[in-house]
Amino acid sequence: MVMPVIKLFFNKKWQTTGMKKDITELYSFIDDFYQIYSGYEKKQLLPGNKQRNRLCSMSLSEIMTIMVMYHTSHAKNFKYFYKTCIEYIHKNDFPNALSYNRFVELMSRLFLPFNILLHMLFGEETGTYFMDTTAIKICHNKRRYRNKTFAGLAKQGKSSMGFFYGFKLHLVINEKGEFIALKMTKGNVDDRVPVLDLTRDLTGFIYADKGYIKQNLFINLYERGLKMVHGIKKNMPNKLIDLNEKILLRKRNIIETVFDYLKNKMNLEHTRHRSPINAFVYILSTFISYCFKKNKPSINYGFDLSLNYALIPN
Repeated sequence: MVMPVIKLFFNKKWQTTGMKKDITELYSFIDDFYQIYSGYEKKQLLPGNKQRNRLCSMSLSEIMTIMVMYHTSHAKNFKYFYKTCIEYIHKNDFPNALSYNRFVELMSRLFLPFNILLHMLFGEETGTYFMDTTAIKICHNKRRYRNKTFAGLAKQGKSSMGFFYGFKLHLVINEKGEFIALKMTKGNVDDRVPVLDLTRDLTGFIYADKGYIKQNLFINLYERGLKMVHGIKKNMPNKLIDLNEKILLRKRNIIETVFDYLKNKMNLEHTRHRSPINAFVYILSTFISYCFKKNKPSINYGFDLSLNYALIPN
């Protein structure tokens, strides 16, 4: 299968390049990936009489690069970014730039390659993971009945910040801030439902908040070699916990930092989507741009645990 070959290739490429914020290097990385992907895609297509290989003046590698570039810029609106940065500032880098309307029409073609590229950029399974869920709002909760773009897809849900209308992002990261697994569901899905799918091949310790408390879930994960560590509610009896687990549980806010960076720095969430497929392409490009980030939020827990107090109250 071509997937292990692509993963091996990009593991070597990732270790050698370091992925600095450079347009040429970023384009080279994405173009190398797309050359392998396009060759694999042609082999999977069924033969037919009609030829649909008409090339666009701008390659899909350039379109993917522009989408990733946007999330590292200071622009808060993609149209402004394209009209200003691509058509003027980076005019020499993209001499065959399409019009903005045509570019938006071609964005839907990036859905599958972005999905594959994102899985190739997932981080290392270190045995220490953090899990949490955040809301992705697509419009104000009072306008949910008038929203036609995501009719039948988005649902009303409730988070710690109140009611919202949209989706939920379920994310698992390691202590280095790297993505391990993620899943998007409707807003009314319980946070504990996708946990078994997200942690299918993981072993070690996973730290979560009190919203993931469920005895059957804890037992299922523990039997697979993954121990879920979380706090306790006020009406629950106190239990002893390992000192290492206690310290790392207090470091669980690293995943909140990742959510804050995705939403406030990379513009993961906005209410201007006019197409569902383009909205998911936009979200995928945000995740890929974060994977390219060199200095991710991380935890350095090189503390000394050679103490006599092995177990302490939760």
